[in-house]
Amino acid sequence: MSRRTETDVRPITEAEFPDWNRALNTGFLQPPAVAEEQLEARRRQFVPGRSLGAFDGDRCVATFRSFDQELTVVGGGTVRADAISNVTVTATHRRRGLLTRMMAQDLAAAKERGDVVATLIAAEYPIYGRYGFGPATTMTEWAVDVPRAGLDRRWAAPEDGGRIDLVDGEDVRGLGPGLHGWLRREQPGAVSRTELWWQSRTGLVNMNGTPWTEPYYVMYRSADGGVEGLASYRTDDHWGDAKQPLNTATVEWLIGVTPAAERALWHYLCSIDWVQTVKSGWRSPDDLLPHLLPDPRAARITTQADWLWVRILDVAAALEARTYDGRGAVVLEVVDRAGLTGGRWRLEAGPDGASCVPTAESAHLVLDVGDLAALWLGDASAVRLAALGRVREERAGAARVVDALLRTSRRPWCPDMF
Repeated sequence: MSRRTETDVRPITEAEFPDWNRALNTGFLQPPAVAEEQLEARRRQFVPGRSLGAFDGDRCVATFRSFDQELTVVGGGTVRADAISNVTVTATHRRRGLLTRMMAQDLAAAKERGDVVATLIAAEYPIYGRYGFGPATTMTEWAVDVPRAGLDRRWAAPEDGGRIDLVDGEDVRGLGPGLHGWLRREQPGAVSRTELWWQSRTGLVNMNGTPWTEPYYVMYRSADGGVEGLASYRTDDHWGDAKQPLNTATVEWLIGVTPAAERALWHYLCSIDWVQTVKSGWRSPDDLLPHLLPDPRAARITTQADWLWVRILDVAAALEARTYDGRGAVVLEVVDRAGLTGGRWRLEAGPDGASCVPTAESAHLVLDVGDLAALWLGDASAVRLAALGRVREERAGAARVVDALLRTSRRPWCPDMF
């Protein structure tokens, strides 16, 4: 009988980068061979010490990468985040604790750096709760049946005096970062974007190794000339048997920093000749889109799922970073099996600020650190979690107090995959 050898988990070196990428492609069921152009593009993401690999002999069999990120919290402030991506374990080495070892190493380093939270987009729901992560935002995708939407197909320009123009990738690289920064200041759950993000979405850098085809880019200017919206979309070429157009426009990303910009961009997309379906891409679950249409039922939900997962590394810093519309106090007992940030905390909060300090007082609400993450950005309900048996009230009504403090009028949303 063959014997398993000890698998070494460590930060990779530059020399090991090609093998690490081969394992990464294998884990995500992509062709194992990595094109040189793709490899060079990925090298721009490489930060010494932040890309971990598990090695069985000389072969990389698991991958893990983290990088610096800013996450917007309720009220428009930001916290430092340890963003986690590229997590794979090769099928030959499953169930050996490799992810657990890589995760523990990375989170300990993030805590030491002073990161307030860790973030990730979970490919599978059951994996990350055991590491203290909780689903903090939700994503929704719609497919709009354009003929049913009730819009005037003769639409030619925004009704508010603004204008719509097609632009190119250079315009997007110039205008996009500032526009996204405007959105991010207003949107809890949004994360920072790097220069590489904009370059890869406009064809300057090829991250996935497939031939680049330029999408359409469209810009909205308000009546006073200010740029308030940008979108990227692609179209297919599909016709029915009776020579009827059945084309689909698929939105890759859309930024509207005002309701007028959102309305104009969606109405433009629904007015393109031959387009019968508009696919929205990743949107907030309370996005304005359906109700920007005369018939909201024309926007059919095709996907709705958890999106950004958060792992709190510093309870006090996280709760003090956000704002609160209401006023109140509650004692939270936070259970953290990894021992990174558990304990009993007294939160006193109001419109003028918040204080979160360790306390010996009796707990009002007992909850896992992952459930606190789900509540922190305002999306989840403590009352609902109590009904599910995931949080426990030690004082009657404590869950309602937490909801009154933490829940928000608009839902948090992360526009990005990373």
